[in-house]
Amino acid sequence: MNITAETKIHDLLETYPALKPWLVAYAPDFKKLENPVLYNTVARVATLESAAAMANKPVDEFLDAVRTEVARAAITAEETAGAALTLDADERARRAVELKRIIGKLHDGAPVEQVKAEFDALTADIDAAEIAQMEQSLIAEGMPVEDVMRLCDVHVTVFKDALEEKPDAVVASDHPVDAYQRENAACTAVVADLREQLGGLALGDPAAVEAIARGLESLAQVDVHYTRKEHQLFPVLETHGVEGPTKVMWGLDDDIRGRIKTARAQAAAGDAKGLLGGLGELLTMVDDMVYKEEKILFPTALQVVTDDEWTRMAAGDPEIGYAWVEGPAGDAARAAAAAAAPAPGDLGISGLLPLVTGALSLDQLNVMLTALPFDISFVDENDRVRFYSEGERIFPRSPSAIGREVRNCHPPKSVDKVEEILAAFKAGEKDEAEFWIEMG
Repeated sequence: MNITAETKIHDLLETYPALKPWLVAYAPDFKKLENPVLYNTVARVATLESAAAMANKPVDEFLDAVRTEVARAAITAEETAGAALTLDADERARRAVELKRIIGKLHDGAPVEQVKAEFDALTADIDAAEIAQMEQSLIAEGMPVEDVMRLCDVHVTVFKDALEEKPDAVVASDHPVDAYQRENAACTAVVADLREQLGGLALGDPAAVEAIARGLESLAQVDVHYTRKEHQLFPVLETHGVEGPTKVMWGLDDDIRGRIKTARAQAAAGDAKGLLGGLGELLTMVDDMVYKEEKILFPTALQVVTDDEWTRMAAGDPEIGYAWVEGPAGDAARAAAAAAAPAPGDLGISGLLPLVTGALSLDQLNVMLTALPFDISFVDENDRVRFYSEGERIFPRSPSAIGREVRNCHPPKSVDKVEEILAAFKAGEKDEAEFWIEMG
């Protein structure tokens, strides 16, 4: 995220949720951000420039403070999560500054060979978390995510020798990372087969296009792998301050998805020239993503994600599914996750109402229900009205309807229809009813 005077407060805090406590403490007026209604309304339109005025600070000074705090959170995310350190904090911070300086030269156009030599002179034992923190710090200081994406492969090239010395993560067979690793092995095999078919196409094999089409159909399953990563793993990493790298990786995932779609269309049309022009690059991108996950993403996640978070993640993974492989999670994992589910107070905010998936405050629930673009009334098991939504309505309602027997809320000529619907619902014969009413 490029943090500027025009950045909306809500956008900033949605991108960097760990920044909220710091911002609330920065100035007395900022405590209003703790009010869910104000956060979801005023903060959506208020800019950092207006926030600086509220805090009685010059805009540039306030922006520097925000960027510094975002970068500080990135650099110290690993320590905050309780990961074991092999370097003291001062040395780690010094290396972070040097790494950003070296990568900055890459972004300014310095040759990879020159930059790699500087990196080798700095250290040969970089770990995945330091790379993630470096990329996040660059984004926090104003470098667009798109620029970091563009040179992400160059970053990995510079760090590759050091990363190669690190062993792959080893986890239990029922761990979420095990499923990702097995999917990556299957993906690598699909890519290798497609490369072979692409070679045949280059040599004029008439059957190659059809074989490539089948291979691309299989490769398209990687979307499930990416989706699970983006919606299951990334949100947990972001709660630990690992935010910039997830955005970079998601952008690359989307690029791969788009290229797969293009290649499948080319194969379906028999466009051999198009496949020869772009499929090779796509396959390299997919292989590179496997490498980034295995050498950077998973080691970083295993450092910062807690056992309880992995358990809950395992419970949600089957909802999205798996690519090519059977997932490790099932009923046992779901039961374990349910047992480990946090009480509302454990979610970091007291006074939340626990729901099946998550928890909301009364204010948040009211805002959501009021904003829905349709009319809701809730009738309980005793046929009494317990709730109706505000806003635009189809039928008139007043507070006196609350607690009223639902049959009494309708004109006598409609009661027979109401009785019929209620009876069908209670008997389990229907779960919806449609009918026309002449209005006016």
